[in-house]
Amino acid sequence: MDDKRELLQHFLAALAYRTQKALRGAPEDFGSFRAAQGLRTPAQLVCHMTSVLGYARTYFVGGSYWPDELPSLHDEIQRFHEMLQDLSRHLTMGSPLLGGTSDERLLQGPFSDAMTHAGQLAMLRRLAGIPVAPEDFSMADISPERLGPDQPEPARPDAIWPEAPAGWKPPSQY
Repeated sequence: MDDKRELLQHFLAALAYRTQKALRGAPEDFGSFRAAQGLRTPAQLVCHMTSVLGYARTYFVGGSYWPDELPSLHDEIQRFHEMLQDLSRHLTMGSPLLGGTSDERLLQGPFSDAMTHAGQLAMLRRLAGIPVAPEDFSMADISPERLGPDQPEPARPDAIWPEAPAGWKPPSQY
């Protein structure tokens, strides 16, 4: 596998990590949280992320991809991670890209779009009153072999979090 494909796989692993960071510990009803009329719920947003990545997969397999919404956020999360794993498989196998696209276009288009939505999930957590703690993502334990929902805890969470909810304690490790 060439350097570009390895970097794309690492990007997918970072996407898996950041998405789970935004979703870890969310209450059961977070999937239906709506910040305002006309905005996507977290479950709809994860469905959209899967759709964007499914579009990326069409550059390997052809066709089109339009997923229907699943009944729960949990189900959407499982399908999202399955899509990450399938994309990674194509990268590992060296599957050629169709339609004249390139690895760079995958990164600048659907892969980056999905990462933007991971940030929106984190913002929705804050708007729902259940924010996630900040961390130094450059220190995160991200591995292309780990694309499922089981992601490690932050390796270096921020010790100072001025907006922390009541009862939050800073991490003891460093």
